[in-house]
Amino acid sequence: MVQFAHFHIPDDELRFTFARSSGPGGQNVNKVSSKAILSWDVVHSTALPSGVRNRFLQAFGSPINSSGEVVIQSDLYRDQQRNKDDCLNKLRDMVLSVARPPKRRIATKPTRASKEKRLKEKKARGDRKRMRQSKPDY
Repeated sequence: MVQFAHFHIPDDELRFTFARSSGPGGQNVNKVSSKAILSWDVVHSTALPSGVRNRFLQAFGSPINSSGEVVIQSDLYRDQQRNKDDCLNKLRDMVLSVARPPKRRIATKPTRASKEKRLKEKKARGDRKRMRQSKPDY
């Protein structure tokens, strides 16, 4: 069971597969499947409350495939376990980033000084354009 703050994702919902990493590394790359690929069916998961799930789907639409699974991969390290832990850390960061609902914005009115400044700048722009339109004396 993977635990993030107030959420617990059962191990049976997470599926890991392993593949050969890309990039330099000599013979080790050709022999060892150290790249970790984490798949989690976020759409049908019972681990997340519906509000958190909806925010997750909205915030992270691109790594979610057509069947509703989020796919996270890591080949940062040379051994399988560290890449597996890295995938879990990435998932944890994603879930925690949407765990709290966003703060509601409180609408405020512009200050008197900002209104006056805006009108002053607007008047100056108009005057500048008016000066450009004046006909030259020939």
